[in-house]
Amino acid sequence: MTDGHEIQKTPRSGSRKIILLAGLAGIVAGAVAVYVMERPSGNIVAGTNPADQCAMKTADARKLDSAAVGAVAAMRGADTPQSMSALTFTAPDGKPVRLGDFKGKTLLVNLWATWCVPCREEMPALDALETKKGSDNFQVVTINIDTGDDEKPKAFLSEIGVKSLQLYRDASMGVFNDLKRKNLAFGLPVTMLVDKDGCQIAAMNGPADWSSDDAARFVETATGL
Repeated sequence: MTDGHEIQKTPRSGSRKIILLAGLAGIVAGAVAVYVMERPSGNIVAGTNPADQCAMKTADARKLDSAAVGAVAAMRGADTPQSMSALTFTAPDGKPVRLGDFKGKTLLVNLWATWCVPCREEMPALDALETKKGSDNFQVVTINIDTGDDEKPKAFLSEIGVKSLQLYRDASMGVFNDLKRKNLAFGLPVTMLVDKDGCQIAAMNGPADWSSDDAARFVETATGL
């Protein structure tokens, strides 16, 4: 009888150990699952709302506000930086392009028209700035908003001997109207500083001497943000 009882106790002890180990394994597995679920994934970071990203650029806007002096003193840092990535116009090859396609580059975006006298006077200075500062990190993007075909703006740029600017176009004036709704455009010319993430962090209405040393220093501050 004693031997029989001992034989029966052994499997019960083994069963308890197996159940205990299984329980511990379940706890560990559950902890690992919680850890994996709570870790932020790359997709969450990549999917961050552009508007939320731009709302965090107020400090950069203040730095640009301080850097805008002399010939470019009218450029003001944005109180509320806004995403401009969705603004769509026509590239020099005639295909549609968005400001978001320039991501990774700081942009000085200027809207102009051939019938705008201050725009015509400002264009050589913008061309000089692109010649001096244009790089993989910075570009002057001048968007012509003449209605009709490309004939007039092309003829004007040829007439003033533009060397570095490319002819971006928006014959629908959609970009201007969009900026007007955002309280950024009140007339022509209008110029914005758009950072590497597509956020508008400074803007001005009216012309400026973009070929000046003040403008060059302003661009250096902008590209260093």
